[in-house]
Amino acid sequence: MRSLIILASVAISATAMYADSARDTIRDASEVFTEIMATPDKGIPHDLLEKAQCVVIVPGLKKGAFVVGGEYGRGIAECRRRDGSGWGAPAMVRVEGGSVGFQIGGTSTDVVLLVMNQRGMDRLMTDKFTLGADAAVAAGPVGRTASAETDVELHAEMLAWSRSRGAFAGISLNGATMRPDEKRNEELYGHKISNREVLTSHRAAPEEAHPLIAELDRYSPVKERGNADRRQ
Repeated sequence: MRSLIILASVAISATAMYADSARDTIRDASEVFTEIMATPDKGIPHDLLEKAQCVVIVPGLKKGAFVVGGEYGRGIAECRRRDGSGWGAPAMVRVEGGSVGFQIGGTSTDVVLLVMNQRGMDRLMTDKFTLGADAAVAAGPVGRTASAETDVELHAEMLAWSRSRGAFAGISLNGATMRPDEKRNEELYGHKISNREVLTSHRAAPEEAHPLIAELDRYSPVKERGNADRRQ
């Protein structure tokens, strides 16, 4: 009986994971970012966003458990163009993880990561990496005027936040893995294309990404960054 319940849970999770389209994910990610940044006292600090090389948004990361627990989600990565001309086209990503424990339940959480340096950006272009192991991830500070601790700002490759049931806070994602979502990239761009090709090119962004890029430009305009990329 227990095996049947677990198999049913896995089947339901797999169905949910593949239910939405790439364009739906982009629209959801845009809404998540806009809503978070619209609450200045509880949002992502602007000074950190200005320093970020990339932003990863995973709307509705699912976490659930019935003896065997796990987490998964599909989202997008947006990076600054290398020539400093603005934010580029989105690449699709998947977040997956697993755990074993005696718990029953489930949550849906919006996750935002800021990639703070070139090392972190390079991770996004690999086939797979583990958060907290391959890439140093720290819980991000909350509030428009909040500042990350010096040690965190200098050494963390990524800063992470989550929003669940209206609460917004820094989060630890240690142990979860992130990889390119190749099928979603193909769906979005009409042919097979790697995250490296998307994130390092001047490819035009799909229409669904325009609102998100506009918000990123609003809170982190190019003219305020200057040659920040050269400092990394």
